[in-house]
Amino acid sequence: MTTIPQAPTASSDQAMWSRLLTLHAHVERQLTQTLQRKHGIGLSEYRALECLAQAADGELRMQDLADKVGLGQSSVTRLVARLNTAGFTFRDLCPDDKRGVYAVITEEGRQRYAAARGTYGDVLSAALNAAGAVPELTRTVQALRSGG
Repeated sequence: MTTIPQAPTASSDQAMWSRLLTLHAHVERQLTQTLQRKHGIGLSEYRALECLAQAADGELRMQDLADKVGLGQSSVTRLVARLNTAGFTFRDLCPDDKRGVYAVITEEGRQRYAAARGTYGDVLSAALNAAGAVPELTRTVQALRSGG
């Protein structure tokens, strides 16, 4: 006889994780659409520009950028290629290790990031506010905002 697993209870880790994923999808969708519409960049491009703008000398090894943005090596290579084409970054070889490649933010990339940063913050807050008004997500948003 086959038993059907019960749905997770509202207080279980699975239910909490499901709520967090729902919240994440909602916020990411809002950020993606608005950044693309207003600034012509995707969310991954924004995050890469943010990492580069905050890095010492405005550059990161490709592997370090991949780790910070949460992408694999091949995905970050394609991402940086798009940023290069747009004039927001360029590639530079590591002087100590010719196999090492850096992504370096350009002045145009810094300007695009600066222009998009306010939009990102506004949309993030608005998306969290909207999600916080949904009864199933209210506690999740409150917990994130309170740091716990």
